[in-house]
Amino acid sequence: MRVLLIKTSSMGDVIHTLPALTDALAAIPDLQVDWVVEEAFADLARRHPAVHQVFPCALRRWRKHPFKARRSGEWATFKSAVQASKYDAVIDAQGLIKSAFVTRLGRGPSFGLDKHSAREGLSARVLDHPLAVAKGQHAIDRVRQLFALALGYTLPGSAPDYGLPRSHVPTSLNRPAQLVFCHGTTWPTKHYPEAFWRQLVELASAEGHSVFLPWGNPMEKDRATRLAHGLSGAHVLPQMGLDALTDKLLGWDAFIAVDTGLAHLAAAAGLPGVALYGPTDPVLTGVQGARAHSLAADFPCAPCVQEKCTYRGELGKGVEPPCFSSLKPKQVWRELRRRTA
Repeated sequence: MRVLLIKTSSMGDVIHTLPALTDALAAIPDLQVDWVVEEAFADLARRHPAVHQVFPCALRRWRKHPFKARRSGEWATFKSAVQASKYDAVIDAQGLIKSAFVTRLGRGPSFGLDKHSAREGLSARVLDHPLAVAKGQHAIDRVRQLFALALGYTLPGSAPDYGLPRSHVPTSLNRPAQLVFCHGTTWPTKHYPEAFWRQLVELASAEGHSVFLPWGNPMEKDRATRLAHGLSGAHVLPQMGLDALTDKLLGWDAFIAVDTGLAHLAAAAGLPGVALYGPTDPVLTGVQGARAHSLAADFPCAPCVQEKCTYRGELGKGVEPPCFSSLKPKQVWRELRRRTA
């Protein structure tokens, strides 16, 4: 069976799709999936054994500069590649107008979320087979259900399997281990306070562990440098692509992260660890892994799901954002040690 999958971004969304591919491959052993994905995540998509080929796209860039995309031939090349094969199913696993636009290019019956299930209901209008998948569930569960309905197999009750083979057995924190602290994220409200991060690095270093600090832009690099300053066990990583970082994650022992794509990648790579949720809801987008755990802020307005904090009360005064005052570093460290015991 040949399937064309449309799931372009973000990193977390791409990672949330991997368990559905594992389910489908187990149910349909001859499955071959071609995946349309943003170019930044192409190497990650290629890692799954169900994926036959990847069609990298640059929808964000193409939408900003449509005439340049046409003149350069990028769009024509992409369109030709997507339309070169006939598919048994074309699955829009994103439910957005932009994904619907690409879904229309696929040659084969199209499946996806119906107007009541999709984030953007209009996306369902291009589908041959719109499917109902209840909202209010974790993103991984929703994609697994969508694939089972589209491809006609019984949804397994097993835990998510991301299809990323891991040979390294994580080391217990009772002896020196290699940890990764994923401190970078997008929304200002999702950032764990820098002073708290520093305390976590100090706690880890005091116990003889090595802490690796990835970064993706100059601001994150500067923060990583400050967090590592004066601590021999803390290491600011060189800038590296997602493929190289994934290889590193498969060999490290544990993680602490904020709500970011790297948190989901760490969980998918099989690392024990904790992800810290303040304004966002772990019920919908929490990390899911064999030994990964989401820690949610215990705060009156959490989860607010807001990029800008509007809380004006006295609780958590002096901490920004204040909801993280309920997730102190020593509590986080105790939880990490419990998860890695």
